[in-house]
Formats: sequence, structure tokens, C-alpha cells
Amino acid sequence: MKKKREVLKRVEGEGIEFIRLQFIDVFGVLKSVNVTTDELEDALDGNLMFDGSSIDGLARINESDQCLVPDLDTLQIMPWRPKDRGVARMICDVYSPDGTPFVGCSRYILKRTLKEAEEMGLELNMGPEGEFFLFHTDEKGNPTFNIHDKAGYFDLAPMDNGEDARRDIVLTMKEMGFSIEASHHEVAPGQHEIDFKYDEALRTADKWVTFRDVVKNIASNHKLYATFMPKPFAGENGSAMHCNQSLFKNGVNTFYDKNGECQLSETALYYVGGLLKHAKGMTALVNPIVNSYKRLKPGYEAPIHIAWSNSNRSTLIRIPCRRGKATRVEYRSPDPVANPYLTFAVMLKAGLDGIKNKIAPPPSVEEDVYNLTAKQRAALDLEYLPRDLYSALKEMEKDPLIKETIGSHCYSKFLEAKYKEWHQYSEQVHQWELKNYLRKY
Repeated sequence: MKKKREVLKRVEGEGIEFIRLQFIDVFGVLKSVNVTTDELEDALDGNLMFDGSSIDGLARINESDQCLVPDLDTLQIMPWRPKDRGVARMICDVYSPDGTPFVGCSRYILKRTLKEAEEMGLELNMGPEGEFFLFHTDEKGNPTFNIHDKAGYFDLAPMDNGEDARRDIVLTMKEMGFSIEASHHEVAPGQHEIDFKYDEALRTADKWVTFRDVVKNIASNHKLYATFMPKPFAGENGSAMHCNQSLFKNGVNTFYDKNGECQLSETALYYVGGLLKHAKGMTALVNPIVNSYKRLKPGYEAPIHIAWSNSNRSTLIRIPCRRGKATRVEYRSPDPVANPYLTFAVMLKAGLDGIKNKIAPPPSVEEDVYNLTAKQRAALDLEYLPRDLYSALKEMEKDPLIKETIGSHCYSKFLEAKYKEWHQYSEQVHQWELKNYLRKY
């Protein structure tokens, strides 16, 4: 009740008139319902109902009534909106009319998985790396396939034409409470990266959703279009959401052991073992669209083999060089269109499986796996990640841990929609086919 009064007082004091109640669907797409201050108190009590059957993958028509329950700790003013009669947002959990969390709510699924870790005395910290592309827009504000610059990794203005937009994104994020660690031009033309400080996993997932919203809105203010599509260009690096993760217990990083192999604890190694064991099954969730698999190709710093290493960026899992409190595991396959709540949940569940069942990882691979010969690859017994969405969905169905983590509702909705997406893509005749086959045959 005290927190509710604080929210109402802040909204009044800041001159806020509109509040966006935000949540994401199963596929990670941000949704929003707007209320005015007159309706806010009722919304804070969880009385705002909506038609869940109209949201992709959320609810069936016979259970369509759902309600949004705002998380009072997530109130943020949206700095890019007008100051007069301003706009704020709150991130919501989805509940059923009987007052119980809705099983198809991604945020609830992550909370449930974090509770399992909490019962083991563990807290998951997560630090994703945010990559995206900027495109010019036409006179109607629609994106054109005209990249914003021809700069490369760490280039500066004037080659980096996105520097002003990126600076405004960073400043806006700081206004919203983000602690920014780095921002720079990435490898591909028109590609950018902004990294914010790690946090507890649920707060990080909320921040990731906010980050994508900020990037798109500030880019639009610069007459640019920001896309998190993993691979807009063949022959160039794609965009990732590398997930740096660590488990803390009573304020101590459980992944660090100064006397362990590579100064890693058994907990860290077992966590890596669990991630590797379930890597194939997780892939459809962390790389959820057809285009995701255009990024997972050799030579573009994207993983294709299920292996781990110390600082070797060609493997699926990398252990960055810093130790002590900063010891962490970097899982490199996720891309930025993934649902962050489900992504964090399945990675944690896989890691906990490794810890509970003492799943030791194979020896680390310190060679550049892209350049291994077939014989060398066979000697290391390296397996591939799924190479397309269809293969990933099949692997997802083989791994019981995935269904256990996200629940039967999300599991069935996700598979149904993604198989449909794959079949629609497969039935299209693409430009490459016309170019290579039309005249030849």
C-alpha cells in the first residue's frame, strides 16, 4: 500500500498524464495499454482486463479474459515524450481473473525459474550486450534498405554517422536509471552496440525490453530506423545478444575459485556443462526467427559448434578473462529478437541442471574452431548447433527441460507459430533461386 501511494504521488508530482502498461507476448514483442491518471489507481489494483486471445500466443479464445498487474518498482518516465502532460511506463505481469499468475506470462516463467535458484541459495545476474542496425527512412518514416554509414569496429565520426543517435540513446537510458558500460560502432556498416551494467536477471530482462523501446524511439527522432533483426546483410556480421551470466550466493560469486581450473569453481564448470547439454534444445528460443540462422555461420564471430573456451570467441560459450567478483559465463548464440524472459529462464534452468547433476563439460577448445579441418573437428567430437529454424524446433521437442521450464502453454503456442513461420518461409521463391535457376533450367 505504501509503494502504491508513492507511485501515485510521483505521477502527480512529475505532471504525468498517461501511463503505458507494458508486457511482452510469447515471441518477445512489446505490447502496451495506455491509461490516464484517472484510471491509474484502479490499474494498480490489478483491475485492468484485456482480451488475451488477441495477443499472439497468449491465451485461447475460451480463456481470453486476462488482467495486467503493474510491477510498482518499474515506474519510469519516458524522457523522449513531451514533458507537459508527460508519459510514464510500468512493466506488468499477466494474471488470470482468479488472481493467479497466468501460465503463459513470460515474466512469471522467469520468476518461477529464479525461485528454483533462490531455493538453492543462488541469485542469477545477467548482462546482455545490445547490438542493432540503423537504416535511413523514407518520407513516410518507413525503413529503407539504405544503411546509415560505412563505418567499422570502433570507428569515430565522421565515418560513424550514427554517433549522435547513439549518444542520445545512451543519455536517455541514463535518465531512466541505466548504468552504461560502453557504446561504440560495431563491425558491420550501420551496426552499433550499447552495453549496460549487469543486474539481477528479472530486472535485466525488464531493462532489455526498455532498451529496445528506447533505441527504436530515439532512432526515429533522428529520422532513422533501428532494427534488431539478427542478419540484415549477407557477408556482414549480424547482431547478437551475448548473455553474460553469473550465480551469486550471499554476495559471493560462486563461479570463482582461485585454486580451480582456470580459476573456475566446480559450480561454474557444472553450469557450463548444463548449458552445453541443453544447447540444441534451447536454440529455437534464443534464436527464434528464420533470419537468426543466417547469423550463425562461420567467420562472423557467431558460434556454430557446441563448445566452450577461455576468451575464444569462436565457441558457443566463452569465459571472459576477468576473475574474482567479475567471473562470468558468456553464452554467445542468443540474438536480440529473442524473448529475454524465456531466454534467461531456459539458460538458468539448463545451468541448474548441470549443477544438480554434476554435468562436467568436455575439455575447453582454445583453437579457432572456424579453421579446424574436418579431421581435427572429428577428433574433438564437436557437435553443431541447429542450422535452421526447423531443425531447432525439432531439437526443442527432444529436450524435456524446455517444456518443463516454459510450461506446456507457451511450449505449444511457440512451436505451433514457429512451425507455421518456417513453412511459410519454405514455400516462398527467393531471389537467389530466380538468379541461379531461371535461365539455367
